[in-house]
Amino acid sequence: MGKVIAVAGKGGVGKTTIAALTIRYLREHSLTPILAVDGDPSTNLNMLLDMQVHKTIGSIREGGKTEKPFGMSLHDYLDYQINMALVEGDNKVDLIAMGRPEGKGCYCAANNVLRECLSRLSASYPWVVIDNEAGLEHISRQTNRDVDVLMIISDPSVRGFTTAIRIKELIAELENKVQQCFLIINRYNGEMPDVWEKELKRVGLELAGILPVETLMQGYDLQGRPIIELPDTCLLYLELQKILARVM
Repeated sequence: MGKVIAVAGKGGVGKTTIAALTIRYLREHSLTPILAVDGDPSTNLNMLLDMQVHKTIGSIREGGKTEKPFGMSLHDYLDYQINMALVEGDNKVDLIAMGRPEGKGCYCAANNVLRECLSRLSASYPWVVIDNEAGLEHISRQTNRDVDVLMIISDPSVRGFTTAIRIKELIAELENKVQQCFLIINRYNGEMPDVWEKELKRVGLELAGILPVETLMQGYDLQGRPIIELPDTCLLYLELQKILARVM
């Protein structure tokens, strides 16, 4: 059975960046092939990985009610469409994007089949990395597989940290099981406040590490360059590698 790594946290804390660099770390350590799951409706992970997305699970769900060929079962249709939506990379990284959330109407049947198809797809990969939308319920919707490592990301703000604590408290409500859960504080050059340490002890959330402010990031973002191409000397990536070596 392969490993599932998920990244969660408040919007804007750097989840997608850390997910992309985690994929880079796995690839550089020959932990491949990898299935990258972009769970954010804005679909940005592909840009950081320098990959092109032409179809999302959301568009498949919408189209399944109107485009399914006559005589073809919903299961077979959605299974075929998922395989068509899979972006196969040249570097042992494949990508599937969740896309837009559910629209109006009932999608129970489609969602159940999609989960089954996605679970079967992800089971064929030894490594799965999920970049989540804010919140945790999306982990359950994307795959039936349990999560081996959940990295909760926070920035150095009370809002980001409070969201991280709430996510830890919500884990018990997930249909999926989370084997290990860690906190990573992103974009911070300092020590964690004492009051935060007390909160982490209260909920049983371990701090995996603190990632520094990276000046190179702004230039890459302004130029639209893939984050996965950051130089090996990048301090953020160097620190993240230390964290990943510990938590995995």
